[in-house]
Amino acid sequence: MADTAPLETGGIHAPRAGARAWFALVVLMLPVLLVSVDNTVLSFALPKIAIDLAPSGAEQLWIIDIYPLVLAGLLVTMGTLGDRFGRRRMLLIGSTGFAAVSVLAAFAPTAALLIAARALLGLFGAMLMPSTLSLLRSIFRNRDQRRLAIAVWASAFSAGSALGPIVGGFLLEHFAWGSVFLIAVPVLIPLLIAAPLLVPESRDPNPGKIDPISILLSMAAMIPVVYAIKSLAVDGPTFGAAAWAILGLGMGALFVRRQLRAESPMLDMALFRRGTFSGAILVNLLSVVALVGFLYFVPQHLQLVLGMSPMEAGLALVPGMLAIIVAGLTVVPISRRVPPHLVVPIALVFSFIGYLLVAFTTTGHGALPLVIAFVVLGIGIGAAETISNELILSSAPSAKAGAASAVSETAYELGAVLGTTILGGIITALYRGALVIPDGVSTEAAHTARETLAGAYTTSQTLPQPLGSVLWDAAASAFESGVMVTALIGAALVALAGVIAAVTLRTKGSR
Repeated sequence: MADTAPLETGGIHAPRAGARAWFALVVLMLPVLLVSVDNTVLSFALPKIAIDLAPSGAEQLWIIDIYPLVLAGLLVTMGTLGDRFGRRRMLLIGSTGFAAVSVLAAFAPTAALLIAARALLGLFGAMLMPSTLSLLRSIFRNRDQRRLAIAVWASAFSAGSALGPIVGGFLLEHFAWGSVFLIAVPVLIPLLIAAPLLVPESRDPNPGKIDPISILLSMAAMIPVVYAIKSLAVDGPTFGAAAWAILGLGMGALFVRRQLRAESPMLDMALFRRGTFSGAILVNLLSVVALVGFLYFVPQHLQLVLGMSPMEAGLALVPGMLAIIVAGLTVVPISRRVPPHLVVPIALVFSFIGYLLVAFTTTGHGALPLVIAFVVLGIGIGAAETISNELILSSAPSAKAGAASAVSETAYELGAVLGTTILGGIITALYRGALVIPDGVSTEAAHTARETLAGAYTTSQTLPQPLGSVLWDAAASAFESGVMVTALIGAALVALAGVIAAVTLRTKGSR
């Protein structure tokens, strides 16, 4: 039976869930675990992919970005469809498609086909994520239980990120890079078996009519804006980037206008007038930008600059991932007594310090400073993510849990895009600007070396010595100089998130 009855907003006196609900939570963690493993593993597999498929700098960013780009463009649509047709149903469809396309990605022979497979993964991933979070809203009606469930759910992202480097590192040392995509199959099979048995179906009892125009407008708003940001990061200010940004913003304005006038809007714009909702979304967004940006450039530094294997680099980041998990769970009892506008900024002070450690200890100090920096960074990110996700979900009417969850997930995935695009694009631009090509390197080899750090590594191995070593030393030095500036920008983003939390999460509804 589908759960279509209106639910309480979710207070501490709401009915408490039983043991079956917690087993359902375990099932719902599987797709979250999968997506986070996929994102982390890909970052670690990128050097091998770059060497094997020889993508350009733009293609290398697209390999990572196309998945969250498509996913971000479709999340609101899929969340709304889940509210209408059933959140569990969307979860099962998304899981089946994700597993099938993961196999295609594993055997992609070119960078273009890998990008296409990642785009399809984004389509099916958009069905997964809003469903998992919105189902928690219907399963855990008691707010204390729901806060803990969301902390556990959010920790699955970190658990997957911690597990990804270890499992991925092992696979990358023994098998081809395509093996990292095959992880999806054994993770999703138990989900497809257990979800129909343990997870109750739920949907909006009064979903209203499907609005195809709103669906198209939501996609037409998200995709051009993100593409414009990518173009700006890779190619600098261009007419094309400005045109895409204007198109996306224009479509976004039309989307908002249509929602305000619709009798049954696809997305209730009144939610954004609530400080806890809009503020939590911004905190969520900026926190993810900081985290994903870190995970973009640090694996490259560990593997290419410091010469660590994928397994060694993965193990180096495990303490930071564990810090995110512990902080996300530890903040639950704290948040019952201390309001969000104090807890979140204090937590993000740790992340700010973590980025400063990256900025000033990366060059010439080995891997240990990065390990410590990620632990400190993770404390703030873990706490901020748990509180922001809970506030977003509890601020929305229960019948619209899918749409609200989609907004939360959109912020997460947009943050992933921006983390790679902004911080990744900045470090790429700084690297290219700082790289001094030594005399004797051909024009073609110089172009490859300037494209990416992996390209410089590959090129240096083909050149006669000592010319190859001179080129690689110059590339490593250029990359390290870019890390410092990028880390300072990351620190500024974390500081901005803390200020937003202090200002917007003060309302009575945030308690």
